[in-house]
Amino acid sequence: MAVDTGRSVAKAADGDDDSVRGRRRTTARNGNTPGRLRRVLSRHWYAWTMVAPVVLVIGVIVGYPLGRGIYLSLTDADEANVARSIGVNEIPATYDFIGLDNYTAILADSVFWDRLGWTLVWTVGCVSVTFLLGLTLANMLSREVKGRSFYRIAMIVPWGIPAFVSVFAWKMLFNEKYGILNEVLDGGGIDAVPWLSDPTWAKIAVIAVNVWLGVPFMIVAMLGALQSIPDELYEAAEMDGANPWQRFVNITLPGIRSVSTTVILLSTIWTFNMFPVIYLLTSGGPGDETEILVTYAYRVSFVNSPRDFATSAAWGVLILLMLSLFTIFYRRALRKQGEVW
Repeated sequence: MAVDTGRSVAKAADGDDDSVRGRRRTTARNGNTPGRLRRVLSRHWYAWTMVAPVVLVIGVIVGYPLGRGIYLSLTDADEANVARSIGVNEIPATYDFIGLDNYTAILADSVFWDRLGWTLVWTVGCVSVTFLLGLTLANMLSREVKGRSFYRIAMIVPWGIPAFVSVFAWKMLFNEKYGILNEVLDGGGIDAVPWLSDPTWAKIAVIAVNVWLGVPFMIVAMLGALQSIPDELYEAAEMDGANPWQRFVNITLPGIRSVSTTVILLSTIWTFNMFPVIYLLTSGGPGDETEILVTYAYRVSFVNSPRDFATSAAWGVLILLMLSLFTIFYRRALRKQGEVW
């Protein structure tokens, strides 16, 4: 009787291969990760070398202060019990770890909720007005008009001026006795407006200044988005009888959606933490009517006496958590609408 040795050998070879592959899979599953990590590092050592300084700098500049702030927020640190130097004497820190007491005290205080309410109004008002103005002006500047280059440069001027210089200039304009705005109103027979001493007018003033500072960025972003939309779409829609409003709703808005969602997110984060405008223009006044969360945290840590570093750090952590939650929900909303971000 003949024996099919070739077939048996082939099966045996296949079996050996399967067993070898099985052992390899088992070895990979059972913890060959260090070897794989070494291979990855040895293969991409140049990329890791280039990235390492950036990671180190970010860790030092961002990571350490963030970790330190979170730790201080869990203590009772203030200017009386932190480490300090008096002449040649070195006084060690004596503050204690108190857990979440600072957070519970802040959330139970009406001051936090009052500041949060105005901060939300301030943020929504500034971002919405800035976006609408920026989109409107960008739509106008994207067309062929005489002197378009000059207008584009003029619109970017507020962005090129340092923020503190712009705020001081606006503070002079808002001066109740000698400001140009009230001089113009007086020339028209209108009584002077208490721009910075009345709570309502002060809120309008800080929003107006922040909008003036933020519109150039929005114009540049929206102008780039508008110019990326193919002209053929507008030509085809016009041939189909679509009016300007229909072209704007059905072509322009969908065409700039990816850019507009990103700049709205960035503007929201910037405005929520916009310290210079509030602090330099009104210092949170009159009283504390224009105080937002970040300016109040600064006041607790550097202005009030005794300076409460732990409470200020807790305010900062709460601000970070709120912005992080907003970013997460914002991204989820975009994904539901089919946007990739």
